[in-house]
Amino acid sequence: MIVEITAVPNSKRFSVSLKDGRLKVCLRSVPEHNKANLELVQGLSRLLGRDVALVAGQTSKRKKLEIAMSEAEWAVFLSKLEE
Repeated sequence: MIVEITAVPNSKRFSVSLKDGRLKVCLRSVPEHNKANLELVQGLSRLLGRDVALVAGQTSKRKKLEIAMSEAEWAVFLSKLEE
């Protein structure tokens, strides 16, 4: 499934939250030489236990990711974030 997220580089720690219905991912890496994108893909993949690929937004804070999971599984993940 394709998911739109907002990436926030140069944060104190890696974290995932919901903001205005969109996933917000804070990244420790700087947005240079693809470091933040690599941290984003690897961090979410580790967190979700699924394959994650960046499909759009290589140089933008707003990104589209392809995540190998169903919409039902994604809804469960989002509900856990809201708790």
